[in-house]
Amino acid sequence: MIDLEKIRAIDFHTHAEEPCGCHGDDGYDDLQTTMAEYFRAPWKHPPTVPETAAHYRAQNIAAVIFPVDSERETGYRRYANEEVAEIAAENSDVLIPFASIDPHKGKMGQREARRLIKDYGIKGFKFHPTMQGFYPNDRMAYGLYEAIAEEGGIALFHTGQTGVGSGMPGGNGMRLKFSNPMYMDDVAVDFPEMKIVLAHPSFPWQEEALAVAQHKPNVYIDLSGWSPKYFPDILVRYCNSILRKKVLFGSDWPMITPERWLSDFDKIAIKDELRPDIIKGNAARLLGLG
Repeated sequence: MIDLEKIRAIDFHTHAEEPCGCHGDDGYDDLQTTMAEYFRAPWKHPPTVPETAAHYRAQNIAAVIFPVDSERETGYRRYANEEVAEIAAENSDVLIPFASIDPHKGKMGQREARRLIKDYGIKGFKFHPTMQGFYPNDRMAYGLYEAIAEEGGIALFHTGQTGVGSGMPGGNGMRLKFSNPMYMDDVAVDFPEMKIVLAHPSFPWQEEALAVAQHKPNVYIDLSGWSPKYFPDILVRYCNSILRKKVLFGSDWPMITPERWLSDFDKIAIKDELRPDIIKGNAARLLGLG
């Protein structure tokens, strides 16, 4: 169990990765190498979930961790949600398990979501509209949202541009249009009881994300994927004011380490009295911890 008194922060956005070379024929290792170059990460294949747990334990930080199920759209084999949840359970002092299900899986995905919450303690689900190839407000996805909402889960959506496929021919088939956060306004209207998190400063749609999060009480923003020193001024202003209880620390590990993110966050113009909530308190309340 997470000891809120002990940890110094909660990272709301970390990626679960299998060991290198598990599926040599699907191109995933090549994608990870390209992404590592894009983010200037010090590795060619990301750390495994046990290695992630060890890193976060050493940093005294808890982390929401998830795979991304994009096998239908990309051909990259999915990392089994059950396996990620089991490893997270072995490291429950620092890891908080989320899962990922492509909404195109329909009723099969809905059953899986309910089972994962009930049997594996999954707290929420990661969606990546660009990698999964869907508009978040497509009614095709609504059955899965309904299952998540009814079971009390959180829905975390990638928004904005992505490093996935950046610089590769054709962007590796990634279509940025799917990740405009304004599509989440429909989802927030239609599922007002479901907690929704918009991941990342949503370039080039930052103001759309801020508008949706301000207007809809069930919508939050995680600040992952960017060093805070690059945050646009309007995002910093909203963090300091009307969204101070709705913004969450997230690193995008392993592309950005939590210690680098927190170090850079210390240097930007955030009010001192708001920092504890942004790096830990807001996430703890959203996750129902403590």
